[in-house]
Amino acid sequence: MTSSFSNLSLAEPLARAVAEMGYETMTPIQEQAIPVVLQGKDVMGAAQTGTGKTAAFALPLLQRMMKHENPSTSPARHPVRALVLLPTRELAVQVAQQVELYAKYTNLRSTVVFGGMDMKPQTLELKKGVEVLVATPGRLLDHIEAKNTVLNQVEYVVLDEADRMLDIGFLPDLQRILSYLPKQRITLLFSATFSPEIKRLASSYLQDPVTIEVARSNATASTVEQHFYSVGADDKRRALHQILKARDMKQAFVFVNSKLGCARLARSLEREGLKTTAPTLKSSSRPRSRSSRLSSTKTSRASANRAASTTAAACTGSLMPRARTMPVKPPMKPARPANAASCANRASAVNTRRIASRPHRAIRFSTSPTNRPRQPTRSRPGRLRPKPTPAKAACRPISSRRKKSQRCSKLLVSESVKTYEGMGLRPGGAARPPT
Repeated sequence: MTSSFSNLSLAEPLARAVAEMGYETMTPIQEQAIPVVLQGKDVMGAAQTGTGKTAAFALPLLQRMMKHENPSTSPARHPVRALVLLPTRELAVQVAQQVELYAKYTNLRSTVVFGGMDMKPQTLELKKGVEVLVATPGRLLDHIEAKNTVLNQVEYVVLDEADRMLDIGFLPDLQRILSYLPKQRITLLFSATFSPEIKRLASSYLQDPVTIEVARSNATASTVEQHFYSVGADDKRRALHQILKARDMKQAFVFVNSKLGCARLARSLEREGLKTTAPTLKSSSRPRSRSSRLSSTKTSRASANRAASTTAAACTGSLMPRARTMPVKPPMKPARPANAASCANRASAVNTRRIASRPHRAIRFSTSPTNRPRQPTRSRPGRLRPKPTPAKAACRPISSRRKKSQRCSKLLVSESVKTYEGMGLRPGGAARPPT
């Protein structure tokens, strides 16, 4: 087997993207998995995170899907052909970014869906059509139930970090998702260990898989360097500060087991002259805020009193309360001086509007042949409703229309009072005493 990417028979767009990313020599998992996947066989691989698993399955899958590449803009010409499932949104975003870099010179589309955010942007991307779909199980089921995506043309399925998905409790979701897929497909399963649950899952959904094991159980990736320091509980903060200063670290993640301990550690580091940016990452934080803090940590460079300062991101706790900014209200206009005449006019206008807006309260009077007044009876709704204004009145200013409606209301009330007095009645409904 070859150990160089240049010796692989990759398509020109994929080879150019790999060369731009600086890939030259393959890792052990890539060296063993890529040729097997190119042959169209199921793979059951054991490898730790950080060993190059993404390229081990992404590059051969993209190579096999190059026959479906087309520049059409129709979503029907870009169905989902490769499905990659991961346990967490952070891993899903990382894998999706790598796949996008590999396929940037091709017409193959890819997207990622995960929970904790609005489904509308994800739905728009799915409706456009994608060949490679990277997803977490829960959110993918939401899109399937909403009929935002169809998986009846999936040819390749990748179960990355399968052991973690089983630990989280995604086994029922995985079984539901796999039931929507065609029976004839290529399935790739990658896990850190081959536990009995993983072997049972592989026997149910993989067909004669090729087992690839490049790392022993619970082994750390070769790119990770570990150090252990034995210090007392009271000396931990001072030891951490000395390590950060001695190694001249520009950025560092510090994991703490409680929110209170995280806040105390952050204050201690600030007293030592270290600047703590990207406040805190905790389970109760919203996914959007976690993403923004992580991205700011990647792009930020600390600048403190010293020339080479350290950026420490304290995780799983609360650093400091966020300042609340209250909007400044504009000053209120001074009130107009009130007098008796204006108050009386305003009260009469309100009363007339009430009478005009409630026509079902109007009273109809009728007289007998002997001119004896009968008891007032209620009329049908809308009997005394004012006539609609002409269409050209809509073009008049609001002030003139309001004044005209007030004049009409006053005229209506005055005419009603005159009618009552001519009939020998008072406006209240009682008969006027004979003179």
